[in-house]
Amino acid sequence: MKEVNENKMGVMPVKKLIVSMSFPMMISMLVQALYNIVDSYFVGKFDPNYGVTALTIAFPLQNLMIAFAAGTGVGINALLSRSLGEKKFDRSNAAANTGLMLVLINYVIFFLLGTFLTKPYVYTQGKEAQTISYACSYLQIVMCLSLGLFFQVTLERLMQATGRTILSMISQTIGAVSNIILDYLMIFGVGPFPKMGIAGAAYATVIGQTIAAVVGLILNIKYNHDIKISIKLVFSPKIDVIRAIYFVGIPTIAMMSVGSVMTYVMNIILGGIGGEAAMSVFGIYFRLQSFFFMPVFGLNNGIIPILAYNLGARKKDRIDQALKFALALAICIMMCGTICFWLIPGPLMELFNAPLAVEKMGVIALRIISLSFPLAAVGIILSSVYQAFSESIYSLLISLGRQLVVLCPAAYLLSLFGKVDYVWFAFVIAEMCAMVFSLKFFKKVYNKKVAVLSNKIN
Repeated sequence: MKEVNENKMGVMPVKKLIVSMSFPMMISMLVQALYNIVDSYFVGKFDPNYGVTALTIAFPLQNLMIAFAAGTGVGINALLSRSLGEKKFDRSNAAANTGLMLVLINYVIFFLLGTFLTKPYVYTQGKEAQTISYACSYLQIVMCLSLGLFFQVTLERLMQATGRTILSMISQTIGAVSNIILDYLMIFGVGPFPKMGIAGAAYATVIGQTIAAVVGLILNIKYNHDIKISIKLVFSPKIDVIRAIYFVGIPTIAMMSVGSVMTYVMNIILGGIGGEAAMSVFGIYFRLQSFFFMPVFGLNNGIIPILAYNLGARKKDRIDQALKFALALAICIMMCGTICFWLIPGPLMELFNAPLAVEKMGVIALRIISLSFPLAAVGIILSSVYQAFSESIYSLLISLGRQLVVLCPAAYLLSLFGKVDYVWFAFVIAEMCAMVFSLKFFKKVYNKKVAVLSNKIN
């Protein structure tokens, strides 16, 4: 493969480049956040007492599945972008095709987990028989039929890695919109569909993911000319490429998986002090916060290939400009989230048709937890540096520290005071600690990888 002109990640003005690459992903992430809200809204309408709690119980395992998909995708993204920056096109092709082979392996793992682990897992958290029934049904469907999810995430990462984020947005948006429409039809039994309740929400999810995967495959083959997808290459993986992908990918998978462990532990802590009402509040919070966290994660995804490419091209000034602009933008987004959660927490809780006790508890929770949002923005953006520069171990350490070493123990200790409202302050404490260590690790990685580069912009 021969490249006539340098990829836009090495020449376009930095702010314009970040906007052009991140904005489509931020929009697609917002659509995904909207899906999370709509999904929970319909489930809450179907059963306000047990529906949202069942989704909250299902979340850790579902998030674990997403962690494997996204973590593998981050590894592919970083290797592919860096290889393009270094003009090593055979290696970038190998990264893309080997990544598609890894999709199949990940799917088999979660098919087996969905088949054998679902019921034992749910019984450790659920107390009400109806909640347990809903959670088991939902999880078995989304895990055993998860092939579309793994292909969707990987194919979108291939487009992001080569700077074609608008195509990635199209794929993800089509999948999410399909999901939203099917949610209503399949949960309540509208048109040709039978009334399936919580199972309908699960089927809508996997169908939407499959649609997005098909669209992503078509767009990659037709428009992503920086890589070549080949069945022969997919089933002829290179061990050194797998090693390079998972050198970045495994810490990212572990980092995201920590979120599953944290949610599982928090469900137990909250269930012990506040019952399933507190677990519902926790689940509702996670869906609402996605409106602000998802755009920042989209920004994060947008700058990873920019940073990786310009590291490969040895363009220090472009890396510096990208980091400063992205950090300022992320903090502004999160500040908007804090303001929103303080001004209108009641109407936000009402979106989920929550019982009065859940709504009152949720208003307090949203206001307290949202104080941590600007702090979280710093950590999210700095994590892009570790991922882009193949230093993802620092992201893992920060995630472990924030969620398992600080958040869960702090939540447990605060729960000993006997009031669930105190538990929410654990989120603020955890983000303060995480930001301190993020800045410390960033300085170390920056001095090692970036400070040694030439300041000249080619």
